[in-house]
Amino acid sequence: MNDKKTNNIVYYISLIVVFGIVGWGILGKDSFEMAANGLYKFLTDNFGWTYLISMFLFVGFATFLAFSKYGNIKLGPDDSKPEFKTSSWFAMLFGAGMGIGLVFWGVAEPLNHFAHTPFGIQSGTPEAANFAMRKSFMHWGFHPWANYSIIGLALAYFQFRKNRPGLISSIFIPLLGEERVKGPLGKTIDIFAVFATVAGVATSLGLGTLQINGGLNYLFGLPITKTVQISIIAIVTFVYIWTAVTGIQKGIKILSDINLFTAITLLIAVILIGPTIKIINSFTNGLGMYMSSFVRDSFHIEPFGDNKWIGDWTIFYWAWWIAWAPFVGTFIARISKGRTIREFILGVIVAPSLASFVWFAAFGTLGIDLGVDMATKAAKVTETALFITLEQYPLGSIISLIAVFLLCTFFITSANSATFVLGMFTSEGDLNPSNTKKIVWGIVQALLALALLLAGGLTTLQVGSVAAAFPFIFIMIFACVSLLKALRAEKIN
Repeated sequence: MNDKKTNNIVYYISLIVVFGIVGWGILGKDSFEMAANGLYKFLTDNFGWTYLISMFLFVGFATFLAFSKYGNIKLGPDDSKPEFKTSSWFAMLFGAGMGIGLVFWGVAEPLNHFAHTPFGIQSGTPEAANFAMRKSFMHWGFHPWANYSIIGLALAYFQFRKNRPGLISSIFIPLLGEERVKGPLGKTIDIFAVFATVAGVATSLGLGTLQINGGLNYLFGLPITKTVQISIIAIVTFVYIWTAVTGIQKGIKILSDINLFTAITLLIAVILIGPTIKIINSFTNGLGMYMSSFVRDSFHIEPFGDNKWIGDWTIFYWAWWIAWAPFVGTFIARISKGRTIREFILGVIVAPSLASFVWFAAFGTLGIDLGVDMATKAAKVTETALFITLEQYPLGSIISLIAVFLLCTFFITSANSATFVLGMFTSEGDLNPSNTKKIVWGIVQALLALALLLAGGLTTLQVGSVAAAFPFIFIMIFACVSLLKALRAEKIN
């Protein structure tokens, strides 16, 4: 038995902060919603540019490293080999980075943009359809994956090549020194990482609960109520805590494989039952628009106009991805030992982005092809947009059932991984955190998702994600500086 004592200050302070927010959300939901909306408006009005510039910097930094002299450096000893074959590695990357969000927004986002097009573009027109696909590609393309690559690469480098603990604070040893990283400053960084992870995952769990409820309503007539949503969270929470505590990796791996197979099956089915040629053309055209307008869209903010759309969509997404960076980055780092920096960056950014483009081309075109009236109807309730759209096509009920199953498996695997990572973050980077900590964090995630749902639904979930992500922007920027400093000390042949 391992009786090693660990410093639990990160664990206890993180719990106090998160439980404080959960309690406020449940007991004072009106004041919580008011405060959250005020904070959301303040951040998007005054600091929207910060999200835009930082995310572009992450893309630029990752690209620089991939094609620089540092690209051949191994994430581990020079003679180390990758632990996973490339196909499995790609599959795990894709599942970890997007999860529930891809199913939730695959139809809903393009339809929202098509039916309610901003910036003076007439809704329901071919121009609106092109705008919808371009922005969907933008929000789910290189930016989020580059963001994940920053934390993932830095963690993998320090963990496997420098033998440091699996903590976000370990990244900053070259900048701060070992003593400071072990002191209050390092603990503060790890607390931010915990809070960003909990809020980011809770956002996705909340979104997943809303959509599972919508799917069950469509398929079986189950009412869309808070009671049903609480029941969904309770059942799935039991399952993902149970799998985390048992630690049966074979079982978790089987579930992940089923996840990937189900997603591919759903995608192929949609391409076959939908307007196939239009889907192919939409992918081709969307990719061209995305590449040609990449820089302009990366920095797009209205200095003299209304930025509500940009705040509600682009800045929300950038905040969401930043909030997920500690969790997804840690997971990606764990599966990337033995890869070179160039392999890591191109694999983490390019391959999953292309998969996302195919997904949005298929599901977005499926909805847009039904016309603006159907798009408007479907977009009224975001969490049921997918099922309303599928209803218009052959085998819609069967495909909807597959989609609900995929939502559940994504829900469980995302929460299970996050529970493990949170346990690690609050156990001094221990690769085998105690079951007690896994159970506590599993329950905390569920409570936060529940609190945000009760306090105002999707809008409050968005706000929670933006608020949690903001301080982590600066942690990630300094992570780039610290990693570059460490790489410069490498002896490159």
